[in-house]
Amino acid sequence: MSAPAPAPVVETAAGDFPLLECRLAVGGREWTVLHTGAVVTVADEAKYFADLAGRLPYGVVLWPAAIALAHEVATRPAEFRGRTVLELGAGTGLPGIVAASLGARVVQTDRQAGAMQVCRLNGERNGATAVEYLLADWAFWDNTGRYDWVIGSDILYGEEFHPHLRRIFETNLAPGGRVLVADPFRAPSLKLLEALESDGWRVGFAKWTVGEAGEPRAVGVFELKPPDKVGGPGG
Repeated sequence: MSAPAPAPVVETAAGDFPLLECRLAVGGREWTVLHTGAVVTVADEAKYFADLAGRLPYGVVLWPAAIALAHEVATRPAEFRGRTVLELGAGTGLPGIVAASLGARVVQTDRQAGAMQVCRLNGERNGATAVEYLLADWAFWDNTGRYDWVIGSDILYGEEFHPHLRRIFETNLAPGGRVLVADPFRAPSLKLLEALESDGWRVGFAKWTVGEAGEPRAVGVFELKPPDKVGGPGG
């Protein structure tokens, strides 16, 4: 990851916040990502929640789970090409942008207006054209679309959100669809994954390491298949 460079100031209903730019190598190409700060290590995360959480919207921070999910998506071009993708809690939008570059038709959602603005900016900067942007809250979800993939990075952290996420997984997946979520092995997240597995969902995962060599961050990318729906999207 290169050193951040100055980028636009985004104006939202919550106020203005400056954006930084970084360049990431994912899937054999370089991506330009605008964000309010990169929170990669455990120390970075502790500092963010202690000092910055009230001033910088968490949705436009570049989190390690988003980087790991983008890498995982990039390894599956045949599985995303021509498919429909719903990204939950899109934040800076990197995983969905990578999916769109593979030929997927992507809907990116977030409940923060600032995050949706940054998603759109990042999509434009990276040439992602097959992307739709929707402001949406999981607790008041009214999207009735069906998708081959539902993806999200670091979205399982709050147990109060688990019933809403389960409902979205169960109602918005197309037949044969799958969920792909990245998480740095947070305890509340593992509770939901274990509950889904006990209810018949098939859960597999790949492990990615994000960050500099001195303080790497382990992130799991979990693939979830609903009960009795074990085929791939469209199959």
